[in-house]
Amino acid sequence: MPIIFLFITIILASPSVCLGEYSVARNWNEVALAAIRKDFARPVVHARNLFHLSTAMYDAWAAYDSVSVSYLLGRVPSCSFQKFDFEGEIKSSREEAISYAAYRLLSHRFSKSPNAMQTLYAFDSLLSSLGYDKNFVSIDYRDGSPAALGNYIGNCLIEYGYGDGANELGDYKNLNYTTVNARIRPDISGNRGLIDPNRWQPIQLDVFIDQSGNILPGGSSDFIGAEWGNVAPFSLEKEFGARRSRGEANYMVYHDPGPPPYLDSLNIHISEEYKWNFSTVIKWSSHLDPTDNIFWDISPAGMGNAEVSLTEKDSLRMFYRSENGGHNSFGHKKNPFTGEPYESQLVPRGDYVRVLSEFWADGPNSETPPGHWFVILNYVSDRSELLKQWGGRGRVLEALEWDIKAYFVLGGALHDAAIAAWSIKGWYDYIRPLSAIRGLAGSGQSSNPDLPNYSLHGIPLIPGSIELISATDSLAGDDGEHEGKVKVRSWRGPDYVVEPSRIPAGVGWIRAEDWWPYQRASFVTPPFAGYVSGHSTFSRAAAEVLTMITGNPYFPGGIGEFKAEKEKFLSFESGPSIDVVLQWATYKDAADQCGLSRIWGGIHPPIDDIEGRRLGEQIGVKAFSHAEQFINGSLPSLLVPNALDPVIDAIIFPNPSLRIRQVEWRVRPEFASNGAVLEVYNLLGQLLHTGLANNLGGGTLEYIPESAGIYIVRVRGRGWERTRKWTLLR
Repeated sequence: MPIIFLFITIILASPSVCLGEYSVARNWNEVALAAIRKDFARPVVHARNLFHLSTAMYDAWAAYDSVSVSYLLGRVPSCSFQKFDFEGEIKSSREEAISYAAYRLLSHRFSKSPNAMQTLYAFDSLLSSLGYDKNFVSIDYRDGSPAALGNYIGNCLIEYGYGDGANELGDYKNLNYTTVNARIRPDISGNRGLIDPNRWQPIQLDVFIDQSGNILPGGSSDFIGAEWGNVAPFSLEKEFGARRSRGEANYMVYHDPGPPPYLDSLNIHISEEYKWNFSTVIKWSSHLDPTDNIFWDISPAGMGNAEVSLTEKDSLRMFYRSENGGHNSFGHKKNPFTGEPYESQLVPRGDYVRVLSEFWADGPNSETPPGHWFVILNYVSDRSELLKQWGGRGRVLEALEWDIKAYFVLGGALHDAAIAAWSIKGWYDYIRPLSAIRGLAGSGQSSNPDLPNYSLHGIPLIPGSIELISATDSLAGDDGEHEGKVKVRSWRGPDYVVEPSRIPAGVGWIRAEDWWPYQRASFVTPPFAGYVSGHSTFSRAAAEVLTMITGNPYFPGGIGEFKAEKEKFLSFESGPSIDVVLQWATYKDAADQCGLSRIWGGIHPPIDDIEGRRLGEQIGVKAFSHAEQFINGSLPSLLVPNALDPVIDAIIFPNPSLRIRQVEWRVRPEFASNGAVLEVYNLLGQLLHTGLANNLGGGTLEYIPESAGIYIVRVRGRGWERTRKWTLLR
């Protein structure tokens, strides 16, 4: 009997924390996912947050393990480590260290969230419910204190994050990227702001609500993560990266797939590929009609098990079914766990593709695509059919060890997927379907110079899908002002959704200059370039990881499911008209379905999807093998000793600090006894405070500046000094 997992219940409910049922790592993962759903929808930022959380918990766990070695602890300057004697109980000490590490890191990362009060309260509540005191802020772990070790690891990740290339102190903003195209207003016909038809175009809305439900000031968003390729990766290797520059912006591009097809008057073949890709998006948009009397078997027997060459771009037209939608796949003859054929499930194609588009869109109230795959991992881990043997071999792991290792690998893979995919997005800066389709149509038709409105840069005419408006056409206008323009048969757009019943917009002929993707009118299209698809990259990388950690390409029991209830699931418009159960035999089937959903949703053309799949496959395999070196202890355990460093970890802790919390500074006793002095400066270099150590290990910082901001703190003694940035929050 397959288990149906309800993502929507998880998404809309409060954090799924169950102290008796789940491991402490699972509890912290759940509150992190809940925090992401309430934060700004920034996939790259949250891939990094989830990876750093997973790393903090893994390093806290590995500190008490005789085989596994840490990832950051003792390996980077911001996280130097001194061995200590430990005589306590390992299980409880691990849980305590993990909790403090997670708490410190998460409290810092979400301190500026639009729902910070609610989110920070959730972190406080979980720490308290586990029996720990949030006011314990010591980082001196030398006496074996698990809480101090956790605090120290949390602070390590915070310090590390300031210098990893993400520009966290600058709120993750791009440093030098600029867009070449003016903003498009989807509610106004056409695309007058398009200057370069091959480059990304920002959008302007009256009200822009991101995929987590947050209203963005000004109704627009800059390109999120245009320079994310410069962020420190997990397993990506320099030999697969290349330094590029455009203007004043520098880009590290990993696993460069080469340019996407461009609209190029000098190369007709490339232009035809460009037009085919975006024409396919139009054709697939016409499938969003639940009344077209087309039914598909969406069970694993009818879908999944796709095979495509991952080296030949020319196979795209053969692989993707331009007319009917989807791609070529063989399906699965039998469930390998039961030995029985999969039961067929016939549903209207229009219901299936609408559910698909919304389910994988991750919004609103979204944990973003990286978080979505952590939800899937947790679902897999909860399945009774899963035997928690690492890689499908050896001893059965306890819940904590399984979660720690699985989160570490998946977190690393998704972080690398974000870096690699966005390195390509930032460099190629490729256009989205909304801009491209309206731009092509605005130029006219490119099929026949003897017909009206001909242009080499126009869109190809396809009978029944893309045609010209005739004089007798209802779309021609009262005075025939639209005669000769291009029309498309497509989802008609949010203006046709009748409120409050949300009657579906349906599919019909519309002017191409008014084409919309199947998205909310307050969102329309993501605020970053299209090529390559982030969803496809994240999903394929995650599918590879789940396959390798479980030792099986199939979901436990041979099937994974999600039920979209009749007339309840869809949010853009009413539907589905019947219950639709999304089903996947393998993790790769789920990943492939995610990639296809973005074409039906009008967010990506096929080229974005296929290159994302290729990229994700490489990343997932590499991330797993890289993580295995730490898990199996095949790397040296300590690469950055600190025997001569007078500062154990950081001069100020916590950092960033809240004004209401006690702030400490720590120096090795042998150096403090020689007269350590602490000084606080503002960014103008003005000395604001001088203090002395009030105990052999440092002391409490009695001085707190009146204004929140960034300060410089220096501790100096006889023959040595250390300097750090100190961020004081409100």
